[in-house]
Amino acid sequence: MSSKKQVAAAPAANDVDSALDFESRLTADNHQSLKLWLRMLSCTTLVESEIRTRLRSEFGVTLPRFDLMAQLERHPDGLRMGELSKRLMVTGGSVTGITDQLEREGLVLRDGVPDDRRAYRVKLTPAGRRAFKRMASVHEDWIVEMMSCLNAAQRASLFELLSIMKRSLSAQDQLEQ
Repeated sequence: MSSKKQVAAAPAANDVDSALDFESRLTADNHQSLKLWLRMLSCTTLVESEIRTRLRSEFGVTLPRFDLMAQLERHPDGLRMGELSKRLMVTGGSVTGITDQLEREGLVLRDGVPDDRRAYRVKLTPAGRRAFKRMASVHEDWIVEMMSCLNAAQRASLFELLSIMKRSLSAQDQLEQ
């Protein structure tokens, strides 16, 4: 049984609740880019908060656990602990803690790495794959629901604009390295 909430139609721009709108606190003197950054941040925060709440309510799972399982789902042969840490952008200790919990529940297993006795490769078990598949399907429905305030053309346009920004930021990052 899903705990879906009704997503209200997007309010008119002048009806936006300023308590939820970080950028509304800025003055006309603030740069448009700063306003855009804060708008993106507030949207991301709202979506992430809702996903966290729904994962906990529906599946009794945290977002970090879901994210770790998502990484393992994409890599059936498993990933080393250090690689998981990099992909999730968290400390090795955090990955170890989450992996310990998932291993106790029979959702992941650790295999030694033949060429490095200190390293482990983490993989989803069959039960872990089934659990993740169920969660991922519902998660996708939630995301579709939350994005339904935009029509297909708006979603495509926003995706393209953010892709341009991501490419630019990635190129800058590569130049700095």
